Amino acid sequence: MCLIVLDWQPGLSTPLRLAANRDEFYDRPTAPLAQWQDARDIIGGRDLRAGGTWLAAHRQGRVAALTNVRDPEFHAPADGPSRGELVRNALECPSLSTWLERLGQEGAHDYAGFNLLASDGHYLWHLHHGRSGTRLQQVSPGLHGLSNATLDTPWPKLKRSRQGLQRILAASATSFAENAWSLLADDWRPDDTELPETGVGLELERLLSAPFITSRDYGTRASTWLTWHASGRLEMGERSFGPYGQPLGERRQALDLPPLKN
Repeated sequence: MCLIVLDWQPGLSTPLRLAANRDEFYDRPTAPLAQWQDARDIIGGRDLRAGGTWLAAHRQGRVAALTNVRDPEFHAPADGPSRGELVRNALECPSLSTWLERLGQEGAHDYAGFNLLASDGHYLWHLHHGRSGTRLQQVSPGLHGLSNATLDTPWPKLKRSRQGLQRILAASATSFAENAWSLLADDWRPDDTELPETGVGLELERLLSAPFITSRDYGTRASTWLTWHASGRLEMGERSFGPYGQPLGERRQALDLPPLKN
């Protein structure tokens, strides 16, 4: 996952609304949004090479999502585990807060750089692991965005997408799902003067600067929206894409979770 924008409003009727793009090489085998056959309490897409995922929900009342940290100077452990397993671990661990604290204190060092978002409906946590260290924090209520730096780093595409989410939420009479997909399909690119410098070169910075990325070999593979209602209803929708943004299908899933109590 390379772009996530979200509205976190604990205690309200809809505590979490989220829109996200997963960017990856097109030849990496992937399963679309579905109920997992070997873990039937989980819904989400799946990386078929390593078995993990970038965004998923669990019937016990958990949501988790992951982005990689883009930093060529970060020296990851050789043969470290797949970061995609962190999402599943966050969904299935007995105590989410305890597991996150342990991960932040010691376990994260086994992995390459990542951002992990995880929520039990009452709290939303962000764990960042990068060159400067590992930091766990509770996310404050409001609008937030995450790409390949850390939470709310003001990259142009993140700022643009977060502003777009704000407009969607203000238009409460219209469908969040349809507007979220339009938001995530945005192929706008900023001027070169606005690009971050992440050490990958100008041409690649340009390609990666769009909310929706298209090319022959690498791009946005899935656009996903998620809505979590305090009543316990959780809904997800996904559109899948191939090279140059070719549409490959649309799917929806839902879970009836325990109601969230204030």
